[in-house]
Amino acid sequence: MNIRSAGVRLVNNHFHALTHKNYRYFWFGQCVSLIGTWMQNIGQSWLVLTLTGSPFLLGLVGTIQFLPITCFSLFAGALIDKFPKKNILLVTQSISMVLALTLSVLVFTDTIKYGYVLTIAFLLGLSNTIDMPTRQSFNIEIVGKDDLMNAIALNSTTFNLARIIGPSIGAVMMAYLGAGWCFLLNGLSFIAVIYGLTRIQAIPYVRQKKKGDGILKEIKDGIQYIARDRLLAQTLLLVTIIGTLAYNFNVLIPVFTRDVLHLDEKAYGMLMSCLGVGSLAGALTMSFRSKRGPKLAQTIICSVVIACFLFLNGLSGSVYLLGLSLAATGFFNILFSTNSNSLLQMHAKDEYRSRVMSVYSLVFAGSTPVGNLLMGFMAGKFGADGAYLWSGILCLLPCLFIIMVFRAKKTAVEQSEIAGS
Repeated sequence: MNIRSAGVRLVNNHFHALTHKNYRYFWFGQCVSLIGTWMQNIGQSWLVLTLTGSPFLLGLVGTIQFLPITCFSLFAGALIDKFPKKNILLVTQSISMVLALTLSVLVFTDTIKYGYVLTIAFLLGLSNTIDMPTRQSFNIEIVGKDDLMNAIALNSTTFNLARIIGPSIGAVMMAYLGAGWCFLLNGLSFIAVIYGLTRIQAIPYVRQKKKGDGILKEIKDGIQYIARDRLLAQTLLLVTIIGTLAYNFNVLIPVFTRDVLHLDEKAYGMLMSCLGVGSLAGALTMSFRSKRGPKLAQTIICSVVIACFLFLNGLSGSVYLLGLSLAATGFFNILFSTNSNSLLQMHAKDEYRSRVMSVYSLVFAGSTPVGNLLMGFMAGKFGADGAYLWSGILCLLPCLFIIMVFRAKKTAVEQSEIAGS
């Protein structure tokens, strides 16, 4: 009884989004599915490196996978509010399941080629273009505004717990059974999230179409809304820099493992798990403090700290130092992304939220093609350690510039208001 009471108090005090039945269905399904997703991520990166031996071609896979998000996110944001989000997610998750199972069949039948991996990555990117902003906007429908930040933090907890478990299992699978099992188990894991979605009973927010509105006009209106709001604009600019330069682990870590540390896939899995441990700690930290709400200052501080740790990653000469540095990078990455995501969703008006989150998906994940291609090129030219050093420098300078520009604008507005009064 005491253990049960302690568990209830823990949920009520720190994981209060789980008190919502609909969110529990969604969250538990994600717990299973995301482990499979991370198994596929690690399997795909190592498979491509094995097939091609090229850091640039590995970076190209990431570019192709996230290119649809870059090209079509804004259109997705204008469309998804016109349909029930639960139905959209059922379709996108089913597509992801089919693609994972297809990849496993190609590997098991020894017919896999680099071109097939590129094609599947592109199709998965198309599905994710719709899936990502839909999932972001769906949270508020199943938990409400009061528990939104806690739900986002719990989503990060799930994602990063899977980042620890998935690569660990995936590395063992690849070492003893082959990469095909990573893709097969990922495909089967989607059954859990699809089942969870079928159990959710939520009142969907469907935006009413206004006379004369077209998709291009709605996109323009959303961008102008963001540009007029200093908090939204500054947050999204910082997310653009971090999303482009700090989230290239799928390219740099396998190359760093093989070419700098001269180790195998087991060490690669361990380093990815270190990243996940730090990220999980960050997600739990955000869960415990979620009742305080998101703060712009935290997004600003974390952007600078992340840039510093990217630089330190490049200086790490052993697997242990790199593991510690990656754990710290993961911790501040999650503080940054959870706080930024919550700021945007809670600050945006209902009629603009999906469009704001589609821009978030564009700059956070849609910038990945540029980052993957750039880091793949740099890793090929300067080595993975040199690429990390450059990513730290290129991340820090524009972040500092954005912070100073918006601080100057804020000061100018405050002085203008004082003079006017």
